[in-house]
Amino acid sequence: MNDPLTELSARLEEAAERLRAPDLEIDEALAHIEECARLASEASSQVDQRTRAALEPLPDLPGQLPLPTA
Repeated sequence: MNDPLTELSARLEEAAERLRAPDLEIDEALAHIEECARLASEASSQVDQRTRAALEPLPDLPGQLPLPTA
């Protein structure tokens, strides 16, 4: 299983590369720009989820005692 953020990054790079094509029509360019914006939004959401997960404390599980503070 691949990392979703890595896959999104690769797809975004591919869409950006298609935007650099010299014979790109305006309608195609607009579609690629929209795709880039959508992919960037998905990637931002992934980063936000990972950041929140890293910062949120784990829930207290039944039967576990708290660690003493030093």
